[in-house]
Amino acid sequence: MKKFNFGTKKWLGMTSLAAVLVLGACSSGGGSSSNAAGSDASLGDQVGHKIIGIDPGAGIMTATQKAIEDYGLSDWNLVEGSGAAMTATLDKAIKKEDPIVITGWTPHWMFSKYDLKYLEDPKKSYGEAEEIHTIARLGLKEDQPEAYQFLSNFQWTEEEMGEVMIAIQDGKPEAQAATDFIAAHPDRVAEWTDGITPVDGNEITLAYVAWDSEIASFNVVQQILQDKLGFKVKGLQVDAGPMWLGVAQGDADASLAAWLPLTHADYLSQYEGKIEDLGANMTGVKTGLVVPAYVDANSIEDLVSAK
Repeated sequence: MKKFNFGTKKWLGMTSLAAVLVLGACSSGGGSSSNAAGSDASLGDQVGHKIIGIDPGAGIMTATQKAIEDYGLSDWNLVEGSGAAMTATLDKAIKKEDPIVITGWTPHWMFSKYDLKYLEDPKKSYGEAEEIHTIARLGLKEDQPEAYQFLSNFQWTEEEMGEVMIAIQDGKPEAQAATDFIAAHPDRVAEWTDGITPVDGNEITLAYVAWDSEIASFNVVQQILQDKLGFKVKGLQVDAGPMWLGVAQGDADASLAAWLPLTHADYLSQYEGKIEDLGANMTGVKTGLVVPAYVDANSIEDLVSAK
């Protein structure tokens, strides 16, 4: 699978994840610090007033910058990195029962592995529940009607996606996790492919971001398109901005990774009229600030007094 580097936009107020890890190592003294529920220090002091984020092109990073402004968290910094770096940092903190604040979203396997909670968001900086949409280039319906129909049909649940994500997290290769899911859910596959005549090697390109949820979606859809419907599928793993741009320009035929209405709102506005929204492939998804259950904080407002 080919991976393209389209560059990274730097955000003001962000620091590098490497710096956070170095500071954390220096302050830990080689042992576990007191957890947020039992320490006299504020949560902000314990975590260095840092929120561990993911890649700076992600919509959740934009929403988190908005939350910092909405709640007056002027002493807090949003740390850029990647999804993998974020979960690795979370894992280290939980093993030591250290406090940590991260950007989080569901569906994600970390909620199955760890006891986590969202911080309440009374100002609605992250909006209400989101949906993951499938978007397509203009003209796909005419050029590739079979692919268009399948992509329009494809909808699944958080639990179904979780089967694939957890299998991958447990060490199963991505393709094998998708194969096992397809074999275990023949009725769902039949529902998605009903009435579609297989093609003979037509090529289609799907763009997606390197989030665990979107890796799961891509692999399942890729295999069904190839094994059940006769397509040759090329995957482009890119950041969110280039994903939308690729579909709008026709470099990619479609993507199953558009988070709406909030996370990718800017991209939807930017490329309005240049892409077609095929609707939600998953509903009821969520984004926000997340902490381990043992952290003594329940709302983003609790971070205000922790400056």
